[in-house]
Amino acid sequence: MPQPIKTIAMVAGEASGDLLGSHLMEALKQEIPGIRFIGIGGPKMQAAGMQVLFPMEKLAVRGYVEVLRHYREITGIRSKLRAQLTSSPPDLFIGVDAPDFNLDLELALKQLGIPTVHYVSPSIWAWRGERIHKIKQAVSHMLALFPFEAPLYERAGVPVTYVGHPLADMLPDAPNRVAMREQMRLPRQHKVFALLPGSRQSEVRQLAKIFIETAKLIAHKIPDAQFLVPLVSRETRAIFETALWQLEAQNLPITLLFGHAHDAMIAADGVLVASGTATLEAALLKRPMVITYKMPALTYWLSKRKKYQPYVGLPNILAGKFVVPELLQEDATPENLAQALLNLVADKRAVTELEGIFSDMHAILRQNTAHKAAQAILPYLEGSKTEKAICPRNARKPRTNSKKYRDEF
Repeated sequence: MPQPIKTIAMVAGEASGDLLGSHLMEALKQEIPGIRFIGIGGPKMQAAGMQVLFPMEKLAVRGYVEVLRHYREITGIRSKLRAQLTSSPPDLFIGVDAPDFNLDLELALKQLGIPTVHYVSPSIWAWRGERIHKIKQAVSHMLALFPFEAPLYERAGVPVTYVGHPLADMLPDAPNRVAMREQMRLPRQHKVFALLPGSRQSEVRQLAKIFIETAKLIAHKIPDAQFLVPLVSRETRAIFETALWQLEAQNLPITLLFGHAHDAMIAADGVLVASGTATLEAALLKRPMVITYKMPALTYWLSKRKKYQPYVGLPNILAGKFVVPELLQEDATPENLAQALLNLVADKRAVTELEGIFSDMHAILRQNTAHKAAQAILPYLEGSKTEKAICPRNARKPRTNSKKYRDEF
């Protein structure tokens, strides 16, 4: 007798979650033929077979002020999605990052007996650590991308599995800069800089002019410098192009790319990058970088009050120290950014040291993430939909190499 088709509801809120979600979907499809996915995702999750119920772009806002502006629309989407999943319950719900949206939804679904998995630990180690109590109520199982996160959940009694980071599986150990420059028709001998002002429209609005002014200063010091600007959407490209026109910088040697962020970073001597997942991508591609970010003053003030660590960039968080510069808010001036990037790129010894640090990070984060995540999820899809019938053997004692990680860094 044929088995009923399993249905998983998933929600991702931005481009990085779309990537994570799509890889997990492909791994689950290999384990469970005919599995069905519904929810909120981007183009990658849609291409992997998701039935998208609401556009992911609606959730891609960050910070207190920005969320307040879109609060009614976001909560409306969550209410509609919750009603749909309540009336037609999935076998499992997976929230991919986006904790402010997903945790409330997970809490409601878990109370109905629907098992909930959260993929990507909220940054309780960086700020708002009190969220772990809500997580314990809302989440059946946490999938953690970084090894130091698992012990935090173990101590709180939250089932957790360290799965590594999929970018570490995807990206090469030793990117070939020469080959990439040939492919992109860039001169070998020229200095090339990748400028990544973020994936959200709000980020590009905040940073576009600063990045362009920084490029002007670098071009003044290095006349043959080339600049690559990968942008994720037509909207963000339009914002950047408008800033170029407003600053009368159309003659700068800037190449705008639609996507191809990894190619741009591989080809570059140095990277100027907005804080976020792209900082980890730059580290895994072994590229020297300067991390920056600007947000509305009130959002920054509220965030800073709750912060536990002196750094915000993932490479520094993973290393447990400042290995690359961070210039945030009022320090994020074109003068400061240009000088920091030029200093770093010119210091061959520092670049070599960074490459070694980033190689160690890469080795630790490479865990065959999608497969490992799928294996942690499978027990929740066996038998009954209710959590009471599910007791994964590895739920209480996840295996991680967090001690090794702490020893090495």
